Amino acid sequence: MLSFVKAAVGGFTGICRAHGHQGPLHSHLKVLTAGLQTHAIPPDFSDVVLPEKPKLKPTKKVPNFKTIKKEMKNLQDIQGPATAANTFKKGRYAIVAMGGGYLHWGHFEMIRFTINRKMDTKRAFARWRVNSPYKPITRKGLGQRMGGGKGAIDHYVTPVRAGRFIVEVGGKVELAEVQEALSQVAKKLPFPAKVMSRESHEAMLKNQAEKEQNNQNPWTFKQIAQGNMLGIRRILSPFDVRTHGRFTGKFYFPGRV
Repeated sequence: MLSFVKAAVGGFTGICRAHGHQGPLHSHLKVLTAGLQTHAIPPDFSDVVLPEKPKLKPTKKVPNFKTIKKEMKNLQDIQGPATAANTFKKGRYAIVAMGGGYLHWGHFEMIRFTINRKMDTKRAFARWRVNSPYKPITRKGLGQRMGGGKGAIDHYVTPVRAGRFIVEVGGKVELAEVQEALSQVAKKLPFPAKVMSRESHEAMLKNQAEKEQNNQNPWTFKQIAQGNMLGIRRILSPFDVRTHGRFTGKFYFPGRV
């Protein structure tokens, strides 16, 4: 309909210009054609069902374990890609970890306060995609001598790997309405994170698959490691061979093929 009106008004202006009329009709038609705009169709949220409690729930600072055991550092729980909570479940937008790290109780409270205050609870909801802190971290008091066994438990953390979803947001809102709050949270996390939608997350995975399929460089990390060129397997760990060099400890290199 708008295109038809634009064409009609454009025809009138052309006739006026051809006959040399520069009166008020000509100026009025010029303003009318300049003011017409074509807006995108708003998304349909008719199938979205909001839960009864849309806000993020508070997490426990100490887990409910019957017997609490001290653990070793075990940095393998933040290395490599995430095998759980790496796809969308109910929401449309999420904060995705782009590297490994640990979340403690203060990070959970920061995420909960920021999102709950800036989110419109009548049109949106948020859900956790990570567990509350459960891994014990020990620490000795200041000024103690070496030895004497492992220190006492100081606090608890949640290990996170690259590709893990931290928080998922959904409802009858668009990305521009929640991006400010999610970006503010992503900047304060102890590891690199990015705000993604369902479409951008699928595009990232598709782009990575296309890079692997259409790669013209024959000397990829995978082929070099499997062929043991120049005896490189002597200095490579099984973790490097399994992840094809995309991860170095807790750091993730998405551009590497």
